[in-house]
Amino acid sequence: RQRYVEKDGKCNVQHGNVRETYRYLTDIFTTLVDLKWRFSLLVFILAYAVTWLFFGLIWWFIAYCRGDLEHLEDHAWTPCVNNLNGFVSAFLFSIETETTIGYGHRVITDKCPEGIVLLLLQAILGSMVNAFMVGCMFVKISQPNKRAETLVFSSHAVVSLRDDRLCLMFRVGDLRDSHIVEASIRAKLIKSKQTQEGEFIPLDQTDLSVGFETGDDRLFLVSPLVISHEIDERSPFWDVSRHQLEKEDFEIVVILEGMVEAT
Repeated sequence: RQRYVEKDGKCNVQHGNVRETYRYLTDIFTTLVDLKWRFSLLVFILAYAVTWLFFGLIWWFIAYCRGDLEHLEDHAWTPCVNNLNGFVSAFLFSIETETTIGYGHRVITDKCPEGIVLLLLQAILGSMVNAFMVGCMFVKISQPNKRAETLVFSSHAVVSLRDDRLCLMFRVGDLRDSHIVEASIRAKLIKSKQTQEGEFIPLDQTDLSVGFETGDDRLFLVSPLVISHEIDERSPFWDVSRHQLEKEDFEIVVILEGMVEAT
């Protein structure tokens, strides 16, 4: 039976017929973070390679327009960039400028005002590219998907008596020594519903109380805990018998939120 949310937390919902795709570009940072790793690495490489090539072409064009390439052996001639003798050397100088390597063989002179302006532009743009791409990769690396692998839920939920009250219960535990700070848990019942007006809602979401009124939904998750939903008059399972429960088509999604202490 197909699930709405898999056991590992992945949603089976796929967006189709999205017309306003330009909205993804307006939030380019989140779009890059959501990309698969192979595409993120491709964008990461292209972002640097394209800027290096672009500015390398401009450095070569400045040298070509000033006539530096025609006076390579003329020691009396002051070029815009010393030891720049073609596009390959211009490309290498572009890399050295943007990455601030500074090997010392190629260096800009003070007789080239357009080169000084280009140097400032490349330094500023290079810093922006570094901040954007490094920030994007850091966010992608620190995503909580892998941290969730060490959060363990019980394989089955049970309905049983606790303190003479009928409760739906399941267990959750953390395998790591680093704690999850301000951990909170909530549960959603996903089930088809038909309103009194005859409207059919295929994936209606209903809250299952797991202690919001008493504060029991805020967890101190240092040892495995049993989460309990009391089946009372406010519960959607109040009018459901045991046999109906076995035949009903529904899904319960449990969401555990918190901050990782280490990061």
